[in-house]
Amino acid sequence: MELKNLTGIQEFLLLGLSGDPKLQNLLFGLFLCIYLITVAGNLLITLVISSDPHLHTPMYFFLSNLSLADTGFISTTVPKMLVNTQTMIKSITYAGCLTQVSFFYLFACLDCMFLSVMAYDRFVAICHPLHYTAIMNSRLCGLLVLISFCIGLLDSLMHTLMVSQLTFCADVEVPSFFCDPLHLLNLACSDTSKHTILVYFISVIFGGVPASGILFSYTRIISSILRLASSGGKYKAFSTCGSHLTVVCLFYGTGIGVYLSSAVSSCTKNGAVVSVIYTVFTPMLNPFIYSLRNKDIKRASWRLLSGRK
Repeated sequence: MELKNLTGIQEFLLLGLSGDPKLQNLLFGLFLCIYLITVAGNLLITLVISSDPHLHTPMYFFLSNLSLADTGFISTTVPKMLVNTQTMIKSITYAGCLTQVSFFYLFACLDCMFLSVMAYDRFVAICHPLHYTAIMNSRLCGLLVLISFCIGLLDSLMHTLMVSQLTFCADVEVPSFFCDPLHLLNLACSDTSKHTILVYFISVIFGGVPASGILFSYTRIISSILRLASSGGKYKAFSTCGSHLTVVCLFYGTGIGVYLSSAVSSCTKNGAVVSVIYTVFTPMLNPFIYSLRNKDIKRASWRLLSGRK
């Protein structure tokens, strides 16, 4: 499908986080380090899980897919930001902006879906332990990943089509480091009331439904754990969910913060800062959260790095 530029505009200007030339080298070095750490950490988790037979379970299968989604998520925005910061050229083509919007929402939706699927996996493991192997078989796991990817593609397509219908009257300066549809809506010179409603409706559906699934799963999980008589059993059950809950709170907390800040505040600088937390720091912290709190990951990583089996 060829998306046509309805406005005749050739490019957007990404203003980034700061216009101060003195800070550009500092920002470049900082975000380059963050990007390399994020990609290395997430790919290491994927490699560890794929190479260790002890981790060939549904929980770690979904974790490896989440790590790949996080790698794609940060790779959608940060490399372009690094190039613009180093070259001092802030422009991005119209087609490039639409491509960035497409991949951004694809990987963001995949994160939502994989977190929801992982919550379901924990729900089955804790609430139905005797049937866990039968329920979470390889066929179902593959189907859940496929469905997540299809939903992500649908979310991406809807956002891209929505942005392609906006009309811009002049060169557009986007007060962020990537093409965020929330900013593009504010910069369009046509009536965007319907588009704004559509953006929030899509976000509620593709973000809220997985969040509801996570909330339902953990409501049942907590209810089952509280019925356990052994305090040791309660601790063990809670510990298996700790890393996932931390990632969920971090991802949804910052994501909701982005949408709320854009809805109630006109300060674009604050929105850009919140977007950094949401799009950059969250993918970076996920590998540390899972590796530091997970003994299986740490043992498998040590075996991989030391060459042991």
